[in-house]
Amino acid sequence: MKLNKTLFSTLLLSFAIAGNVYAETAKEKFDRAYQYAEQQNYQAAFSIFKELAEQGYAGAQFNLGVMYGKGQGVNQDYHQAFKWYQKAAEQGDAKAQFNLGVMYKKGQGVSQDYHQAVKWYQKAAEQGIAEAQYNLGLTYTNGQGVRQDYHQAAKWYQKAAEQGDANAQSMLGAMYILGQGVRQNYATAKMWLGKACDNGNQKACDVYRDLNGGK
Repeated sequence: MKLNKTLFSTLLLSFAIAGNVYAETAKEKFDRAYQYAEQQNYQAAFSIFKELAEQGYAGAQFNLGVMYGKGQGVNQDYHQAFKWYQKAAEQGDAKAQFNLGVMYKKGQGVSQDYHQAVKWYQKAAEQGIAEAQYNLGLTYTNGQGVRQDYHQAAKWYQKAAEQGDANAQSMLGAMYILGQGVRQNYATAKMWLGKACDNGNQKACDVYRDLNGGK
């Protein structure tokens, strides 16, 4: 049986419209779940996120990981949190990549593995997640999962500091004081410590005052 061109085109259009409706419906469900979570209606949010996560929706997989990690709408379960973060991370979700790195570093829901932590921090850092950039700086400072490298540490602290991360600003200031990974420069150190202090880092405030003679 042959389909005429008009009927065939109509069928194709119907399939295309159905696909668009599904995509919009999934987004609408996700937005509704997010609103439930903000309203602390965690059980309703969890139910929708789980449905979408099982369909491969990366944002829902990430949020499901968060809910398992915090015990929101479900019993706290780090193994499940790790599972869903990993699924989202493998799809390129930057926040999931960062959280996966944290779980590898702490050994939550998975055996502690600094090398894997660095791997996922790196992926998230390259996507611009400031916390991942700061944590990557720490790994290079401490030599955890990588060879100690102050130049790399300073590089990643700088990236996070420029995004306003107070901890990174404080560490970068300290590196300029000590000349670790950068040329020693007290003026630049004071600048970054001042920014960190303004952003609420008390330790940076103390060091900044010491550099200013207690002022």
